[in-house]
Amino acid sequence: MKRLIVDMDGVLADIYSQLIDRDAQNTGWRKSLTEVSGMPESVAFPKLTDYLHVPGFFREAPVVPESQEVLRELNARYEVFVVSSATEFPLSLAEKQAWLQEHFPFITWQQLVLCGSKRIVKGDIMIDDHFKNLDGFEGRTLLFAQPHNQGADDRGHERVDSWRQISTLLH
Repeated sequence: MKRLIVDMDGVLADIYSQLIDRDAQNTGWRKSLTEVSGMPESVAFPKLTDYLHVPGFFREAPVVPESQEVLRELNARYEVFVVSSATEFPLSLAEKQAWLQEHFPFITWQQLVLCGSKRIVKGDIMIDDHFKNLDGFEGRTLLFAQPHNQGADDRGHERVDSWRQISTLLH
């Protein structure tokens, strides 16, 4: 059975909604996804680190459309691991685990890897929205489209725009 590594933030959890909401609360101005397209997250949201340390930030993130249904299907055919960088933001450890239990109850605690760096992760396929995680991965890489990676060279990764597209590619 092939091993499928799935990122959490920006792939399963809609972090951009959270960042836009926090930024609007802070600045009084709501940015659109178009306005932040092609910008690193730290440039688009200058107080990014502050937002990520707010209790509830990771726990309250909306679910990326179609991710639940498609990941449930893939979980039956792949050895799925949800791998998320979490140790930089200590509050995120418990919040990410609770979020995943609520929204993806079919993913067991044994399938959750909360880490600092994803370089140690091995598998056949990785779905992630950040080049830093995909570039060193030795298997097939799917770059999940997010504003921060728009307009960039895909660096040999397969760009995917939705979970429906992932379903088609991995069936």
